[in-house]
Amino acid sequence: MMTPRERWLAVLNNQTPDRIPTDYQSTAEVTDRLITDLQCKDEHEVWRKLNIDKRKSAYATYTKPCPSDTDIWGVQYRDVDYGTGSYREAVTNPLAEMTSTAEIDAYPWPSADDFDFSNVRRDLEKHSSEYPITLGCFEPFLTYAHLRGLEKGFEDLLLEPEIADAILTHLFEFHYEYNRRLFEAGKGLVDVTYIAEDLGSQTGPLMGLETYRRFLLPNQIKMADLARSYGIHIMYHTDGAARIFLPDLIDKVGIELLNPIQWKCPGMEREGLVRDFGKDIIFHGSIDNQHTLPFGTVQEVIDEVKESIDIYSSTRWICSPCHNIQPVSPTENIVAMYETIHEYGVLQSS
Repeated sequence: MMTPRERWLAVLNNQTPDRIPTDYQSTAEVTDRLITDLQCKDEHEVWRKLNIDKRKSAYATYTKPCPSDTDIWGVQYRDVDYGTGSYREAVTNPLAEMTSTAEIDAYPWPSADDFDFSNVRRDLEKHSSEYPITLGCFEPFLTYAHLRGLEKGFEDLLLEPEIADAILTHLFEFHYEYNRRLFEAGKGLVDVTYIAEDLGSQTGPLMGLETYRRFLLPNQIKMADLARSYGIHIMYHTDGAARIFLPDLIDKVGIELLNPIQWKCPGMEREGLVRDFGKDIIFHGSIDNQHTLPFGTVQEVIDEVKESIDIYSSTRWICSPCHNIQPVSPTENIVAMYETIHEYGVLQSS
C-alpha cells in the first residue's frame, strides 16, 4: 500500500497509484466536529481513519510585532459569525484612498527580510515521509482587494491601470522573494506549490481574458517558473466558471493541477473538461459542497463519487470536496465521500 505522498507523486508523475488519491478542505468547525464524531484524538487521526491523503505545509515565522487582528499588509480583520461558524473578514482597506503611485510606493510594504525561515525545513521533515508537501502561495489580487477594497480593486483594472500596476508589482516582488526563500529552505522536500486567483463567479468570469492577460498572467508565469526551477509542481486554484482562462493557465503558466472544479458552473462540466483538457492536467476536487455534501442524502453523495470516478477514468483525478466543507454538511455525508472513494477508487496498473 502506498503512503499518501507516494500516491500523490504517482499521479503527478503520470504513473498509476494504488487508488485515486484524496485531499481535504474544510472550515475549522468541521474538522473539530469530525474529531469528536469519529472519536479521534486529533485531525491526523481523522485523516488516517478516513484514508485522506492530506497535504502538509510549513510557514516562515514573522519576526515583527503585529496586532492579532492585523495582517502583515496592515489590513485589519474581525470574525463575522454566520450562524454555524465564523469567517475572518477584512474591515479596513489601507490603500483605499490613495490616488497616486507615489503614495503606493511610500506605503510600508512587508519584506521577506521580516521572516525567519529557519523552522521551515524542520517542520516539513516531520511529515514528508508520509504526506504530500505543499509550500508557498501566490494569490495577489485577493490581497489587492483587501488593501484597496474589492469594488475599487476591479475598477482599478479598468480605470486606474497605473495604480493597479504599482500595487501588483509590490505584491509580486514580496511573494517572489518570500517563496524563493521558502523553496530554498524546503529544497528536495516540496511536491507542490499553490498559485491562485479566483477568476470565475458562480455564473461566469470575474474579469475579461485580456484584463487577466494584462495584469495577472505575466507574474503567474514568473512564479510558476520559479517553482519549476526547484522541481516543484504547480497547483492552481480558481473558483467558479473559469473555463476561458484554462488554455492560458495550461499553455503559458504551465499548471499541472486544477482546483476545485465547481462543475455545476457554466463551462465547468466535468465531461467537457476531461475531453478538452484531460490529457494536460490533473483535476482536484469536484465533489459538490454547495448542494450534495450539505443537503444531499448519503446515497446521493455515494452516487456523485461513483459518477466522478467514471467521468475521470480516462484522466488523472484527486478526489476532494470542491472547496471547503461547511458546517452544514453532515458528518455522515463527509464520511460517505471518503469511504466510497476508498472502496471504489482502486486502480489497476496498465
